[in-house]
Amino acid sequence: MSTERSDILETAIGWQDAGHQVALATVVSTWGSAPRPAGSQLAISDSGDFVGSVSGGCVEGAVVAEALQIMKSDTPKLLEFGVSDDAAWEVGLACGGRIAVYVEKVN
Repeated sequence: MSTERSDILETAIGWQDAGHQVALATVVSTWGSAPRPAGSQLAISDSGDFVGSVSGGCVEGAVVAEALQIMKSDTPKLLEFGVSDDAAWEVGLACGGRIAVYVEKVN
């Protein structure tokens, strides 16, 4: 899903204005062949809705699941996915690269 960054942030603000908690996931680094560049973002609401992309669809499910936990704990987390990681194959990142995604609750 390719969505403009301003659209992602506007959607996140709309969710907050409607009373939802929101988390923001940002690709902070990539190595090798990565599906999305550093700076790509995904906004997630506490109801599980999301907008944007951090991997072109291959790890979004895992990032959304982590974001829901982060919203409960209010503790940010750095997630790493890559072909050397068994979890990467499980979630679908088989492009030969690695990505690091920082996920934080938006207050």
